Amino acid sequence: MIRVKNVSKTYKIEDGAEIKALDNISIDVKKGEILGIIGVSGSGKSTLLRILRGVESFDSGEIDLDDFHVKFDSTPYYSRKLKDATAIHLQRSFGLWAETALQNVVRKLNGVKYGDEGLTDFNFAYDEFGEEAREILRIVGLENKIDHFAPVLSGGEKQRLIMARQLAKKPKVLLLDEPATMSCPKTKQDILNAIKTINEELGVTVVIVSHLPEVHLYLSDRLIFMEKGKVIEEGTPETIIPKFIMEMEEPETPRDPDTIGESIIKVKDIKKKFVLLKGGNVLEMDNINFDVKKGEIISLIGQSGAGKTVLLRMMAGLDVPDGGDVKFKLYQDWVDMQEPGIVRMNVRRKIGFMHQEFSLVHHATIKDQIAGRLGVKGENVIAHAKKVANELGISEVVLDLLYQLTDLPESEAKSKLEKVGLTHDILEKLFPSFPETEIQKYAEPVFKALDLPMEILERRSYELSGGQKVRATLALILTSKPEVLILDEPFGDLDPITLRIVSNSLKRINKEFDTTILMVSHHVDFVEEVSTRAILMDDGELLADGEPHELCEEFIKMCNADYLIGFEELRKQLAGI
Repeated sequence: MIRVKNVSKTYKIEDGAEIKALDNISIDVKKGEILGIIGVSGSGKSTLLRILRGVESFDSGEIDLDDFHVKFDSTPYYSRKLKDATAIHLQRSFGLWAETALQNVVRKLNGVKYGDEGLTDFNFAYDEFGEEAREILRIVGLENKIDHFAPVLSGGEKQRLIMARQLAKKPKVLLLDEPATMSCPKTKQDILNAIKTINEELGVTVVIVSHLPEVHLYLSDRLIFMEKGKVIEEGTPETIIPKFIMEMEEPETPRDPDTIGESIIKVKDIKKKFVLLKGGNVLEMDNINFDVKKGEIISLIGQSGAGKTVLLRMMAGLDVPDGGDVKFKLYQDWVDMQEPGIVRMNVRRKIGFMHQEFSLVHHATIKDQIAGRLGVKGENVIAHAKKVANELGISEVVLDLLYQLTDLPESEAKSKLEKVGLTHDILEKLFPSFPETEIQKYAEPVFKALDLPMEILERRSYELSGGQKVRATLALILTSKPEVLILDEPFGDLDPITLRIVSNSLKRINKEFDTTILMVSHHVDFVEEVSTRAILMDDGELLADGEPHELCEEFIKMCNADYLIGFEELRKQLAGI
């Protein structure tokens, strides 16, 4: 059905250098099959998908799709034919109308036939497209959500609704780029089941890009392994996956459990209730209690919406609970994280927080960004900030609230500053960058533990690979030697090869700097490998607290995650168990 022959693509970057994204690629896709493409970040998978979609040019080669032929120098007419024959679903795409699921699909069906999806009044379209829309929603597993308002659907339900809208175009080929990579196991299972149903019931050919072996084992009929823009090998998932994961480095030895220290954080009787206007009660947390000991690596696991991120933010003093308290041990005293002031600033200086939507400054060098980070978290920062605040007439309570912004994602911090009529300049006055001459001394031990070359200090974020960006961001946070590192699912879209590198880095950081780590992750293997302890949550409730392997197995059963069970069986076979 699809034949890709000798296709190459080279990108030119700002300094004149070139990146060979695809190097003489040739593949065939059979009608009605699910073809998987696997490889580490930067191997060319997404570029190939965009070329098949007709939205990316290529430098040489040709593509056949059914009865039409596209060459690298073909006119845009042929690219439009590729667009007509294919539909694509991107991992983080949520372009939906603020209407019901049924209305979203009816709009798309009407737009496909008559060229107008944006009609204000399209009630007439239900007679023509209503039944077809209901059938499409059944295929993607949303038959019980037909009348639900799209903005209040879960992330996984939104992704399936987007697939439904793509199916309204009646594509011959569905292109999927990392579907559900960032989702919890239950959400991922629902999405994978929807893809299977689309393929089996509608006969739609599927090309799926994912760096997750478990996804391909569950879905793909055939698997192509790509590396540095080339096809390395192809075959069944059972034969290709072992060759892919054999590139992983050996796991780092964890710390000795006997070296875990005394409690340094106490979470007591936490309560928190969130209400969504159009959806009713979304989350109600009640009676959350646990302690964190010095040197532990604790993972919070649970389905999306269980309350994990909210709990982390309350522990860091970024959100306020409705009841209960969080206390950090500062020297010999216990500090209430809901009490603003200089004392809480001293606790916050010892915390590093890495959010899911972390980002590096695009054009600044890593060295410059570390200088800024040390200006926020350095040893003398609070004394300096207090002095400047006195000169500007800023109270200690307001100073602490401004300091809180330095731990928030950039977009959230900017929004809060704008609401009170301030700009980022106020933070730069209070927390100026650290002298560049000192950066190397602070960075060297952290870079060594993260297995990063020191030359990266002089590089900018766009010059780094995906895995280097993650570890460079970790280096920014760790350079000031925080006692507690909080990680809110920042590794969700990493391939397993890179994830093992990050896993080993975290274990070295934990052992060498005695850093306590609290994290949220949906990667069950990663949680088992890194954590000394796990806490299982569901719908705002703390269900269990204990050994990571046991709780991860319980979590997989709760999610009915068949795709993970199958992959675990393959791993046992490979290990000779």
